[in-house]
Amino acid sequence: MDPSSPASPGASRRISSPQANVHRRLTELVERYRQTDHRRRVAAHNEAAFEDARIWLGQHRSELILDVGCGTGQSTSILARQHPDARIIGLDKSAVRLDKHQATSADNYLLLRADARDFWYLARREDWRVDQLYLLYPNPYPKPRQVQRRWHASPAMPDLMAISARVEVRSNWRLYCQEFAHACALYGRRCELTSFTTDQPISAFEKKYLQAGQTCWRLQCRREPDTEVPQATIPA
Repeated sequence: MDPSSPASPGASRRISSPQANVHRRLTELVERYRQTDHRRRVAAHNEAAFEDARIWLGQHRSELILDVGCGTGQSTSILARQHPDARIIGLDKSAVRLDKHQATSADNYLLLRADARDFWYLARREDWRVDQLYLLYPNPYPKPRQVQRRWHASPAMPDLMAISARVEVRSNWRLYCQEFAHACALYGRRCELTSFTTDQPISAFEKKYLQAGQTCWRLQCRREPDTEVPQATIPA
């Protein structure tokens, strides 16, 4: 399962995990992937999706926002309304989820079936700059042995960091956000973690968690202007 996919489609129960603190191997894993040349065999359908995105964007000079693991695209359409002058791309691996999207009048967003890991890799290879990247309620993989399935401890983290100026993570598991912030600090990012509530949830999962009385957390990370970005590795 993709880390961008929530734990289960109808779940609103609290996350239970034997892990109480930042994973003991997190720093080791982040540094390993950060310092390793990253080469990836990209699936054909992901390459095609990236090409669709490139054509759709054209020569635009407006803000670019990525909504990763967008599910039915509800959050993407909301972001499009909130940022009418930006271009928003929603990514999800599941055609079934995307097929449930209810179209809106906004014309500044695009939904694509694609693996975010391939998409980020290609975006880094093409030297894209993503102004804002959202990870809304990614699968937390709460068992300690699953740590490398979490975005921040995965081989995809260097590409995510390389292309994004700002990242926002939302989760109902505070530890997930704390780990993500720990990983971002190793890339020189400045992070702020806060709890929040809203009467206008951005996704069905956010609505479920808030209605269930759970605390939702928002982590905002930004790149410092003088932070060095790791160079892309382009396969021969």
